[in-house]
Parts: sequence; structure tokens; C-alpha cells
Amino acid sequence: MTVFERVKVTDKTGILLVNLGSPSSPTTKAVRKYLFQFLHDKNVIELTRWLWCPILHGVILRTRPKRSAEAYAKIWRKEADGAFADEAPLVEITRAQAAKLRERLPDYPIEIGMRYGQPSLQHAIERLSGQGCGRIVVLPLYPQYAGATTRSVEQEIAKLVSKDREGAGNGWPEIKILEHYYDDPGYINAIVDSLTSHLGTLDFTPDNVLVSFHGIPVSSVQKGDPYQDHCQATFDLLQAHPDMETVNLKLTFQSRFGPKEWLSPYTLTTLQEMPSQGLKKAVVIAPGFPADCLETLEEIAMEAEEEFYEKGGEKFSVVPCLNDSAAHIDVLQYLIETRLLGSW
Repeated sequence: MTVFERVKVTDKTGILLVNLGSPSSPTTKAVRKYLFQFLHDKNVIELTRWLWCPILHGVILRTRPKRSAEAYAKIWRKEADGAFADEAPLVEITRAQAAKLRERLPDYPIEIGMRYGQPSLQHAIERLSGQGCGRIVVLPLYPQYAGATTRSVEQEIAKLVSKDREGAGNGWPEIKILEHYYDDPGYINAIVDSLTSHLGTLDFTPDNVLVSFHGIPVSSVQKGDPYQDHCQATFDLLQAHPDMETVNLKLTFQSRFGPKEWLSPYTLTTLQEMPSQGLKKAVVIAPGFPADCLETLEEIAMEAEEEFYEKGGEKFSVVPCLNDSAAHIDVLQYLIETRLLGSW
């Protein structure tokens, strides 16, 4: 049976929330499986396969999984008996987002799918198809478009549709994907409100608020990827917001991987340099991440904080991602209703 064989040609529309994904558990074995899938994506690693595969299989998959598993273990929720929860924080939060959207949009089946790991995009589409959805709107939870994120989702869904189209006859669903929302006013306002609320809870005024986005290689931008422009546009809109008039915002990029030059300035390097410049109070917000995950909970809130204090920093705080807050659900509902469902 193919993915879409159960679909009936109807006007029923399903909603698919997509995020990057996580390993199935914080173990070396699970992380290796996850990294194998993630780092085999040509949208993520643009090196030729004959050059990249020996590096991936000969070095990275032998060394990185253990280190990454230890990092995941630091942030993975534990049950009352001390056992690790079934899913990573990113997946749990995405499920919570979907649950709250179901309350707002009860007439539409809503599923979540991860680009890598579980629940897979195929599994999510199968569930929507099984509920008779002849149309599926897809909201990748990536405000800024990048080849390594949104384009990868687009290509994977296109591959699934193409694979099953012949077997499904005329029953395969119509798909619509939202490419970005980096400049959506509701999204910008939600980020600003989140930041101002967080600053109001602190006992210090930060010298810098680092607005940290996930980085990509400079070579990707040179090939035409709009991601840097989208990040800059989001930053400019945040900086221009009236509520940010007295806040010193600084654009940075995090999560550099491999030897290539990545977008800069780097978040970690900036934090390491601040104390020597007399800037000893820092706050970090990551508006490109719709849910807290390894990059925010461990890389920034643990690793970067430690580095900042070691270099002489005195005060440090990280603004939580929008996660399943009411303000974020408002944004997601608006995007779905106006930019996805509105034209159908």
C-alpha cells in the first residue's frame, strides 16, 4: 500500500507542522542514526559525495555521536522514575503546539512531522491521508527560508508525492507549503513581547542582547540562498520596533559546523569577547528557533553561558523560545488561516 492510497478526493484539508527533528533517545546509537540521516542531506552538506562520505563515515559518525548524546542527555526531560522521556524537548514542544492549534482549528486534522527522525514526514502525511484529507497545508517552523531547512522539507515532500503518485492514481493530496514568515508583523511582535517580558524579570540591564540565528556556510549565501537576508530583515524589524528603542541589539550566528566559513559574527565568539570590552552583562534570544532544542538549551544556555563567565562575564540570561505560548499559537494560527488556508 502506498502512502496516499487511502486518500479520497475531497476538499477536506489537513495541517502539517514541520520541524527539524531530534534523535529518538539521548544515546550514542540513536544519535548516530539521526546524524546519518541529517548529514546525508545534500541541502545540509553541499560537498560532493565522494569527498563528504569518507569524512562522514570515517570520522564524524565515529566521534560526534557520543559527544552529542551527552549534550542531549543534559536537556532531555526525565520522568518521575528517572528514566528519559520518550521524545526530545523539540518534539514534545511541537506536539504541544499542535495540540493547542487543534483547539483553535477544530475542523482541521493537524499532525506534526520531523524532517529527520520521528515522527517522519511520511508518517504524518499517512495519518492525514488516512483521515481523508485531499489537501494538506504545510507550515515548516522555520521563519527564515534556507536551503538546509525549508527547501529540504519541500524536496522531501515532493519526493514522497512523486513516489506514490502513480500508485495512488488521482487520490494523492494537493500540497501547499509556506516558505517563510521572517517579516510577519505578528511574529515580530511576539518576539519583541517575549524579550521585553523576559527583561522585566531580570535584576540587571544587559549591555548587549544578542539576537542569535542558526548559521549556514557563507558559500550557501554566495550561491543564492536568501537566509542571511531574511535574518537581517528580521533583525532590522526587531531593532526598529518602538519597544526596542533602549535595548542594545546585536545580530550574531551560532552552531557553526565543519571547516567552512559560516555567517558571522559568531554568537560564542561575541560572548567570549564582550567582558574584555567592559560588556559583562548579556542576554541571548534566538528568534529563528520556534521551539527550545539542543541549540538553545545546551549550546547557548549551558555552553555559551559557561564560556561567558569564564571570560569575566557577570550576568547572563537566555530568553526562552516562543514554544507553545499563547502569543506563538496566535501567530501560527494566523499564518495557517491567512497564508495557507485563505487561498483555498
